[in-house]
Amino acid sequence: MGKIFFLPSVLCVILAFWSVFPVKAEVAYRFYTWTVTYGTASPLGVPQQVILINGQFPGPRLDVVTNDNIILNLINKLDQPFLLTWNGIKQRKNSWQDGVYGTNCPIPPNSNYTYKFQTKDQIGTYTYFPSTLMHRAAGGFGALNVYQRSVIAVPYAKPAGDFSLLIGDWYKANHKALQQTLDSGKPLPYPDGVLINGQTQSSFTGDQGKTYMFRVSNMGLSTSFNFRIQGHKMKLVEVEGSNVMQNIYDSLDVHVGQSLSVLVTLDQPPKDYYIVASTRFIRKVLTTTAVLHYTNSRSPVSGPVPAGPTYQLHWSMRQARTYRWNLTSNAARPNPQGSFHYGKITPSRTIILANSASIINGKQRYAVNRISYINSDTPLKLADYFNIPGVFSLSSIQSFPSDGPPYFATSVMPASLHEFIEVILQNNENTMQSWHLDGYDFWVVGFGSGRWIKDSRRKYNLRDALTRHTTQVYPNSWTAILVSLDNQGMWNMRSAMWERQYLGQQFYLRVFNPMPSLANEYDKPPNALLCGKAVGRHS
Repeated sequence: MGKIFFLPSVLCVILAFWSVFPVKAEVAYRFYTWTVTYGTASPLGVPQQVILINGQFPGPRLDVVTNDNIILNLINKLDQPFLLTWNGIKQRKNSWQDGVYGTNCPIPPNSNYTYKFQTKDQIGTYTYFPSTLMHRAAGGFGALNVYQRSVIAVPYAKPAGDFSLLIGDWYKANHKALQQTLDSGKPLPYPDGVLINGQTQSSFTGDQGKTYMFRVSNMGLSTSFNFRIQGHKMKLVEVEGSNVMQNIYDSLDVHVGQSLSVLVTLDQPPKDYYIVASTRFIRKVLTTTAVLHYTNSRSPVSGPVPAGPTYQLHWSMRQARTYRWNLTSNAARPNPQGSFHYGKITPSRTIILANSASIINGKQRYAVNRISYINSDTPLKLADYFNIPGVFSLSSIQSFPSDGPPYFATSVMPASLHEFIEVILQNNENTMQSWHLDGYDFWVVGFGSGRWIKDSRRKYNLRDALTRHTTQVYPNSWTAILVSLDNQGMWNMRSAMWERQYLGQQFYLRVFNPMPSLANEYDKPPNALLCGKAVGRHS
């Protein structure tokens, strides 16, 4: 359970020597101890092994405030090394705390690691989950909600309450069996079902006439879903930290790794209503339901489960284009979001990333620009810090697709601090893709069918595109993003679809300034775990 403390300035000075970020008087510190264990649950009616945090499946909801300092001691009681990553938290100047293989040594069994990070200049709906092996398929994930400081206004009235809905596809097989399937060179089968908060029968209760926030996140391994509430309209207000134009929707597509928040007014006759999530863009449609319960309800849910869109690819793309930045709204800082005129900046370069499903040595792999990523036993961040040779090469992945066979590499792409880049995510496959970048959010300026060409820039939204950390790329289509590289570090760019990430669809972006400065990046934390070629080295 988290506890909040407000520290006086004298004590903050004392704490500065072990903190990895600057401290100020009256900055909140939140302390947590989480223990990761196995447990047994039956989310689809069959007992199976799941991963618990403090005995909970899903894990505890982490409610914090902008600029809070999080001190979280994670104790690993599993039989495998383990890490958590904080999906969407930018880890400003602090990729040391990102919690992925490229930045952190996994926590060994019966050991611990204390994360120390700040929710710097962020407000919104985020999540956390295991980044190691296929642990994400067993649980260990949870909601991470960052609320605004009292001096920052948000562009909507305070709701009567808010609910976190962690929705995703689910398998009856345990995570080790799924990993063995992938290691044998076979893709995963269709999932067995869809869960809402680890269940197939959740319930959310509210008072008639009041408005509630529903924070919806796709925690699945591979499948997009459509979300809707029987008889109720949804007002979209926030997407992964961006306040957006408050359009009204009957249903919303949410892709793997994405999060959004809607306001729902309980303005219907007092009864119970279906909350529905159904899979998208796969042949076999899986549906799960929960219940929206009015406190003065006189009858249970009734009628058919509301139908959602079926394939309708262009419907989904058109909906995605309606997501627009609220240019007059404050973000986590007092200045309006629209004060950063991203559309007037000329990118320093264009990077085109093409995903592919490849067979290497007779086994299924996935690749980016022909490179199928393999993890090093030494985190890239430690190799960079200690100047350890032979771990990665800055010429290992090209900025454009090329012809030739796919191959393995620990791929790292170099970039300069404060570059402003255009990235084209090119999907020539018949499947939906979802891409995530750690350490940043980015402007999603365009979606289009077919192959991207320079003339495609005419379709860009250079005025009010929203920023987010995860974007979809439709089958045989492209998505264009703009990124301001203002956060030095080693950052993972990956498929949010975990099978593809595990089998190589990822790489690291090394954002670097050769002049060492704590103004650009914090030093290696003194409690950093050392592994691989970093064992025995000292700063």
